[in-house]
Amino acid sequence: MSQSAAVDLLRGIGVILTPGLSDAEIVAAQSAYGVQFGADHREFLSEALPVGDRWFNWRDLDDDRIRAAISWPLEGAHFDVENNEFWPTSWGARPSDERARREVVDTQTSLWPQLVPLYGHRYLPAAPHGTRAPVLSVYQTDVIVYGDDLLDYLHREFGARARPDETRITATDLPPWTLLAFGHDIP
Repeated sequence: MSQSAAVDLLRGIGVILTPGLSDAEIVAAQSAYGVQFGADHREFLSEALPVGDRWFNWRDLDDDRIRAAISWPLEGAHFDVENNEFWPTSWGARPSDERARREVVDTQTSLWPQLVPLYGHRYLPAAPHGTRAPVLSVYQTDVIVYGDDLLDYLHREFGARARPDETRITATDLPPWTLLAFGHDIP
């Protein structure tokens, strides 16, 4: 799927776009930040790199804002465990000791698919997720499907398309993230 329509949409609403990342720049960014862009994300960034506002400048290989955004989803799970009583039943009995809880959360979330920041707290799954990956809004363990894929997300966030309650994404498309989005317990 060509990401030209996504670039055209952003250009049309005045988002500042710099030239797309070269293959070498993509490899350098992935190496610097320990991520693997999914197919759609990689193709999009190859066409154009949006800058400003809440976009991430992947050309900057030493950006604490990008590092913070990468760690944000899992830090949010930790926060909700300690402050909001988040504890999936599949994790077993909740330890009374904070350090023991942290170890369980670290172990469990290390199995979760990595999310790569797209815009603010909107994320795409890292590779090896294929094309047409969902865009998720992640704020602690509050996860919302914001787009069935990148173009759908951009239309909903920046275009004329409203974000309907319906989506083609299901709870089992990218567990546990989509399970959280649909209010299911994590197996």
